[in-house]
Amino acid sequence: MTATATTAPDQATIGTAVRAWIDGWIVSRGTSDPIGRPWGWTIDVGQATHVSRHVLPAPAEADVRALVAATSAPGTWLKLFAEDDTVRPWLTEGWQFDQPGYLMTIPLAAQRPEVPAGYTLTTWTRGGVTRVLIRTTEGHFAARGQIAPTGPTAVADQIETAPTHQRRGLGSLVMRTLQNTAYEAGARTGILVGTPEGQSLYSALGWETHSPMASLYFSPPEKPTEG
Repeated sequence: MTATATTAPDQATIGTAVRAWIDGWIVSRGTSDPIGRPWGWTIDVGQATHVSRHVLPAPAEADVRALVAATSAPGTWLKLFAEDDTVRPWLTEGWQFDQPGYLMTIPLAAQRPEVPAGYTLTTWTRGGVTRVLIRTTEGHFAARGQIAPTGPTAVADQIETAPTHQRRGLGSLVMRTLQNTAYEAGARTGILVGTPEGQSLYSALGWETHSPMASLYFSPPEKPTEG
C-alpha cells in the first residue's frame, strides 16, 4: 500500500471536523446524543462490546490517563486523534488497540458514476441515512455503504466491499454514489474516519487526510476462578 501524506494538523480545524463527524456518525449508527466534556465528547453506543466511547480531538496525556484510570467497564472505547505511538505510554493493562483510523474530508460535488456490467445498484433513505447496496445480477452481495447528511456536512460510514469483488471499481461506485446523494441533500463537505486500507481508496477519490486516530477499547484480562 502506498503511504498517503497527512496534512499538517490544525487543532481548531480538526476539532470542528471531529464534531461534524460525530454529528453524522450518531445519526448513522443510531446512538445517543454526544455529551460535552472538557476534553471532547462521550457517546453511549449501547452494544455489548461497544457500550460507550470517549472522543478526544486533541488528546492530552493528563486527560487520557484520568479516563483510563476511571474506566472499569469492558466495552468502553477511546477515540483519540493522535498516533498510536503517542498515546501508548498513557495506557494501563487491559487497553487494546483496534486498527488506526484517519480523519478525512472532501468538497462534495455532483457525481454520475456508472454501474459496471454484471452488477446492480440499489439506494434507499431511512431516518436521515442513505444506504447503497451493490449486488451481482444473480443477487450476491458485492459492496455497500451509507451516509448521513447533517446540514452542510455529511458523514460516510460502514463502507465495505466483499473480498471476491474488490479491485473492480465498486468501492469507488459506492463512495461516488453516496457523495452525490449528500450533495443533492445540500451538504458540501464529506467527512469520514477511514481504515488504513480505506484511506488509499478515499485518497484516490480526492479525500484529504487531516489527522490519524488511535482507536482503543477496554478488555481487561479475566480473573482466574477459584477451583
